[in-house]
Amino acid sequence: MEKEIGKVEDYFSKIGVIAITLSGSLKIGDKIKVKGATTEFEQVVESMQIDRKPVKAARAGDSVGIKVKDLARKTDKIYKIS
Repeated sequence: MEKEIGKVEDYFSKIGVIAITLSGSLKIGDKIKVKGATTEFEQVVESMQIDRKPVKAARAGDSVGIKVKDLARKTDKIYKIS
């Protein structure tokens, strides 16, 4: 089952990180899908930061940076897979 938890607000290609504001909870070890017009991949969240500090979990309303394994674009949607 997939639940939308946010969309890519920025993508930092040099470090492979997406910035999103969560509309649901997310923690290290959760599986996510990044999906857009030309983007689609799944991965397990291995690294997440708030204000450049590593965190293990985040909740709705938090702005987080997540290390991703592939290219992402602004407006790509982020889904949590359960």
